[in-house]
Amino acid sequence: MSLNWKPNSSAPLWDTEGSDEPTGPFFTDLQLIHIAQSGPTCVPTTLAMIANATGANVGPEDFMPIINTQSPHTWSKALEPYGLQLAYCNQDLRRLDYYMDELIDYNDLFLLSFYSIDPPSDPDDNGKLCTAHILTLHEDQIYDTAKKGASGVSHAKQYPRLARQTKRIFRVVPKGHPRCL
Repeated sequence: MSLNWKPNSSAPLWDTEGSDEPTGPFFTDLQLIHIAQSGPTCVPTTLAMIANATGANVGPEDFMPIINTQSPHTWSKALEPYGLQLAYCNQDLRRLDYYMDELIDYNDLFLLSFYSIDPPSDPDDNGKLCTAHILTLHEDQIYDTAKKGASGVSHAKQYPRLARQTKRIFRVVPKGHPRCL
């Protein structure tokens, strides 16, 4: 017996085929205000920036004691009081530029994590693979907490680090969404 199965080499970032779950966009009315990070705090600064867009008044220091920067589950849990959670998107190690048009088409809120250098295949003696960074994409604008002032916000297609390899892509979803972490 032979199967007519053929592998599919790609998948949409947010696959909803055959699902009745809410598809969004979820956050078209959100007003983000860029926050510049102080030191290596891109994750808590990013979380504070999106939490503040819901009307909160928090800073990175509010997230630091409750998250593990290498554990997205803790990030999602920390966003729950603000009515938000994270959901993984289909992705691989391709460069951010590969995904950007599709992300913009969703017209929603995403967190994009990328490797700052080409990652080696094995971590160093301390267990570190290489440095990574996280950005916020809202509709067609990238908010980069590593940049100060107006340079921290750019049109997604003009972002200068689109050639970096993807580490993770999350969609920010309303708390309780079926796909949340």
